[in-house]
Amino acid sequence: MDKRIFWLAVGSFTISTEGFVISTLLPAIAADAHVTVATAGLLITAFAFSYALGGPVLATLTGTWDRRWVIVSTMVLFVVGNLVAAASSSFAILMVARVLMALASGLFAATAQATAVSLVDDHHRARAIAVVVGGTTVAVALGAPLGALIAEAYGWRGTFVVIAALGAVAALVLGWRLPRGLQGSRLPMTDRLAAAVAPGMPAMLLVTFLCLAGAFTVLSYIAPLATRAAGLSAMALPGMLLAFGVGAVIGNFAGGQLSDRFGSGRTVLGALFANTIMLLSLSLIPALLPRSLAGPVLIAAMVPWGIVGWAFMPGQVSRIVAHAPGAAAVVLSLNGTALYLGVALGSLVGSEILRLGDPVDLGWVAAVFQLASIAIVLASRDKASSSRGQYAVVAD
Repeated sequence: MDKRIFWLAVGSFTISTEGFVISTLLPAIAADAHVTVATAGLLITAFAFSYALGGPVLATLTGTWDRRWVIVSTMVLFVVGNLVAAASSSFAILMVARVLMALASGLFAATAQATAVSLVDDHHRARAIAVVVGGTTVAVALGAPLGALIAEAYGWRGTFVVIAALGAVAALVLGWRLPRGLQGSRLPMTDRLAAAVAPGMPAMLLVTFLCLAGAFTVLSYIAPLATRAAGLSAMALPGMLLAFGVGAVIGNFAGGQLSDRFGSGRTVLGALFANTIMLLSLSLIPALLPRSLAGPVLIAAMVPWGIVGWAFMPGQVSRIVAHAPGAAAVVLSLNGTALYLGVALGSLVGSEILRLGDPVDLGWVAAVFQLASIAIVLASRDKASSSRGQYAVVAD
């Protein structure tokens, strides 16, 4: 395997670490900016919305540019965004910094995977993409907990500084090692829109959107759920992220294995059902148990939640690619957009729950999104059963 691909994975790790650690920084950011945690959560909403819409547009505009230049430029912009966030003197400046990071992150993610494929032969393409995407998994398992620990020791600004430093190293190495002249092809927005409205595709993308909206209704505000509802201290947050990350690594692997063995449709349905149960339990634990038990049990629940949460995406990706094998790159890009739009909606819904109610209510509301996803998958299977060809694709 070309070693340069591992540095692309370092870039993915850096970007994803910032994306996942932000939820644990919200209480401290809110205190410094003199806003509520619910208002601070709009930092997640703005990032996800900018990533979802800005990423595809920028990828279209820069499709024929030199990939080395695009990758280095996006990493530099990401570093600048983190430094601006660390030095920000107001919530508005911090918001602008997160939007800048989102635009850079979305373009980097799309370009890094395409670059990894161009650096290997045809037989190693899937492995190359897996290495780059693996940077995100490692970020969930290790990067976010470490970022939370840094925040406990040096404040939330220190986390942004360390992430900026790692991003600068990745940018320097990638600028030095990546070859010049790697150019891709521009994918028109009309092609993306045509794929989005193809028969069966809107329902699949809606499942991704709703599932992630449910997950991030809770994950965006895991800090107030843990501290205010379950009685944990802020020092417990890195441990919670670590537990979730361990589960995510297991779930990511298990989701792929289960999809290959039992079919992607069954795997997606099983993951959605399990997600519903876990999200309900995240509300039940602090609602029913005394605080002396609620905290430790909530931390323990992070592992199975990480497993079932991350088991969903391998199966869902498999369903989407099988539905449109001739346009895999396009539909996967659309799935990424649906994913981040779901994150944006989830963080916005969670913000409203905190503003109007109590962190204990996060899980109840989040489970509704999962149930809606289940209904859509089941309806799609029933509809597909009337068409033998479609059934083979949708329901495996």
